[in-house]
Amino acid sequence: MLVLVSGATGFVGRRLCQQLHQQGHRIGVISRDPGQAAARIGVDVMARKSAEEFADQPIDAIVNLAGAPIFGKRWSEQRKRELIDSRVSMTRSLVALCHALAEPPRVMVSGSAMGFYGDQGDRDVDEHTLPHREFAHQLCHEWEQAAAPLANSNTRLVIVRLGLVLDPEGGMLKSLLPTVRLFAGAQLSDGRQYMPWISLQDTVRALLWLMENDSAEGVYNLSAPHPVRNRELMKALGRAVHRPVPWRVPGVMLKLGLGEMSRMLLTGAAMRPRRLVGEGFHFKHETLQQALAAQLE
Repeated sequence: MLVLVSGATGFVGRRLCQQLHQQGHRIGVISRDPGQAAARIGVDVMARKSAEEFADQPIDAIVNLAGAPIFGKRWSEQRKRELIDSRVSMTRSLVALCHALAEPPRVMVSGSAMGFYGDQGDRDVDEHTLPHREFAHQLCHEWEQAAAPLANSNTRLVIVRLGLVLDPEGGMLKSLLPTVRLFAGAQLSDGRQYMPWISLQDTVRALLWLMENDSAEGVYNLSAPHPVRNRELMKALGRAVHRPVPWRVPGVMLKLGLGEMSRMLLTGAAMRPRRLVGEGFHFKHETLQQALAAQLE
């Protein structure tokens, strides 16, 4: 099977491509630097600069993970537009590819994120929860709408709203581990904000499950069954590396330093994977303790 992956050189994309390779699939990737893509991913891939360049290939499935990093630059109006456009433009080009192919792909698994729901306070959140309207929701909403034309096509569309993907090799955990090990770990503000998480291993397993399961369609939350608050996450991380986490970063400092982007750290949602669990997906790491023990052993 030929699987086309956007965002293949990213944290999740690399591991997904490695797993696809292990399963014997052929992999196509969209990369601004096709010559270096295989070296960055670590397996043989067919790399091209745009989705349109794959119009001559028999694409069986697409996994769409591309998007500019949320953190790194303050959210000016220009930066907000860049964050949206980087996701929307790639998604639209993949939808156009699906329509252009004589034999359309069987499935497209297209990215979104927990930010779709915005700040949800303490309430449980599933795939039917109405969003709190703010920039994170706008970004995810436009991203999802870019894929929506496939909903009534011959290509099965799956939207995945990802939680925080945990693994020492990338993402949030890669940046947190050194600070905690240096006795500089700290909860953010009062630490009550929920941080729905999922291990990298379960992320890749869920993406493949959704790609291969012909009955899977529509929106799925990709997060572990037991979301935790920020203070619980930091304490668990401290226990895992045998360090105390006594510090607290005042919310006002984050707001001054990061501006509107600080909402991504100071608010959250107790997002639950109701559809995944209800339809039979089994997590390797249901609790944060299980995930950290497996990753930091």
